[in-house]
Amino acid sequence: MKFFEEKLFGMILEGTADECHLVMNLSADQRCIFVKSTPDCTQEDGFIDYLRMAFCFFPFHLLPLAVFILILWLLVLFMALGLTASKFFCPNLSAISTTLRLTHNVAGVTFLALGNGAPDVFSAMVAFSRPHTAGLAIGALFGAGIFVTTVVAGCVALVKPFTVASRPFLRDVTFYMAAVFWTFVILYKHQISLLEALGYIGFYVVYVLTVIISAYIYSRQKHSTNGSLQNGSTRTPDDENPISPTGSIQDYESEYQPLLPYTMSTTQIFLSSLNPIDSRKWRRKPRYWKAFKLMKLPLEVLMLLTIPVVDPDKDDRNWKRPLNSLHLVTGPLVCVLTFSSGKYGLHYIEGEFPVWALTLITGLFLSAIVFCTTTNEQPPRYHFIFSLLGFIVSATWISTAASEVVSLLRTVGVVFSLSNTVLGLTLLAWGNSIGG
Repeated sequence: MKFFEEKLFGMILEGTADECHLVMNLSADQRCIFVKSTPDCTQEDGFIDYLRMAFCFFPFHLLPLAVFILILWLLVLFMALGLTASKFFCPNLSAISTTLRLTHNVAGVTFLALGNGAPDVFSAMVAFSRPHTAGLAIGALFGAGIFVTTVVAGCVALVKPFTVASRPFLRDVTFYMAAVFWTFVILYKHQISLLEALGYIGFYVVYVLTVIISAYIYSRQKHSTNGSLQNGSTRTPDDENPISPTGSIQDYESEYQPLLPYTMSTTQIFLSSLNPIDSRKWRRKPRYWKAFKLMKLPLEVLMLLTIPVVDPDKDDRNWKRPLNSLHLVTGPLVCVLTFSSGKYGLHYIEGEFPVWALTLITGLFLSAIVFCTTTNEQPPRYHFIFSLLGFIVSATWISTAASEVVSLLRTVGVVFSLSNTVLGLTLLAWGNSIGG
């Protein structure tokens, strides 16, 4: 064993050893040098070099502590992925689809599908962009598909049995199996051409068109059936004024409406906008829910400070004048300081003026204009633009978290001698599916 370590260490110094997982075969005093000098251990992007953290910053006997800290941080990243996708990315996509007047079917298979799969999409993009983690992306995509169709569907069926619509189910299964078969063929060939890559996009376009056409045909048949039934039936006065099934809910919600109108100050609006806890719901929730909510609280406040959310279902469309004005400063700053690990944000224009400072000044200027030309009560006509900003900023947060997840999982794989494919099929797939 001693001879093997000396020979391997010699290969490192000569530059002939390029497999990062070999670090576990070295002695404690040689691991840090191996990680620093081996190209395969170099982290292409990301804010934290997890391999150096595990093998250089912590002593050898504290490696279990380093791994424990990394796993805790991994859980935080998965939590951030799920929170950003569900509370910010998806609502803004829904607002964009409403602004564009898309039907529910079109929005469901385009914008909302992208929102639900955002953690998987960005994790796969990050993994495919790196030379050593492509297996992580393939494993994660297949693992997420298996996890959702078995564990998630099984749990839903156990909690509340349901009847599946036969035709849509058969359609979705057929397209899914065809896509899986196509992927296996490409993996068997060990290469993919540009035409085959474009074929994936074309295949999805065919799926979207199939959904839209099927929904249109079903709607035509339903209207024709209802029309024939209405012609042969007699309407009663009760039919003209049906009782709303949500009347009791509206009455219940009206109990919380103040008897006299109450106008909040700008400071109160700002502080209440940053509070993600609803005191009415808080009292009725179990303890485990409260504990999990408190764990997410710092992340949620950070997201509220940087990501605007437009809600078309609300009367004010979730317009928060002081916070939305601040978003014009914090949102662009997040984009330039996190995109490509902040390389562009720290870049100097002509070697004199940093990009982040220009972004800050521009954001402050726009924020002042919006704050001075709007009111707290009425959203401006251009409020829908904030949904585009929220979409971009939330996508940037998801991409940043996904990049850190991929780097962190690779470190876990090196420490435990696990392949990227296994990590993708398990940890990454579970985290993206549960978190999203």
